[in-house]
Amino acid sequence: MWYFAWILGVTMAVLLASMSAMMCDARECALDDERKKLESSSS
Repeated sequence: MWYFAWILGVTMAVLLASMSAMMCDARECALDDERKKLESSSS
């Protein structure tokens, strides 16, 4: 039965890692969008 817990643990780790990567990417994209807006409005 230990393999069920192992598979669930690995699955949860992979899901958390992908969610973290997506959140980090979204944050960077939002910062880039704000920079572009500020640059275009100041020009």
